[in-house]
Amino acid sequence: MESMMQEDKKKGKKPVVKKVVKNGEVKKTVSIKAIEKKAYELYEKRGGKNGSAEQDWLEANRILEAGE
Repeated sequence: MESMMQEDKKKGKKPVVKKVVKNGEVKKTVSIKAIEKKAYELYEKRGGKNGSAEQDWLEANRILEAGE
């Protein structure tokens, strides 16, 4: 299964991670929609068990920012 970022690249979509420079510091931002989609993928990968929504969200954000 391809990652969402790989699928979006093939479709010619803009990346879900943006680099923002503020006060000379580079920060990465990820779209909410991309995090939602990746968190749901993690939920499904776990077998659809409830109880880890916050962990899925944080992990999805980490994965997308890292470009995994």
